[in-house]
Amino acid sequence: MKKLYRSTQDHQMSGVLGGLSELYNIDVSLLRISMVVLCFFTGGFALLLYIAAAIIMPTDQEIKKL
Repeated sequence: MKKLYRSTQDHQMSGVLGGLSELYNIDVSLLRISMVVLCFFTGGFALLLYIAAAIIMPTDQEIKKL
């Protein structure tokens, strides 16, 4: 079973999109572009969701310790 986590290998800011790309096998560049577009169209709400995910989601190293 796959788990959602922040990636420590493929990250630019906090690894949220890197973790999503590993979970769904999507190119991380597509997720980053879509995140920028969503930030413009939602008036920054997508950025708030990203920040919340960065705070809540564990890193892949924390998952390996469990």
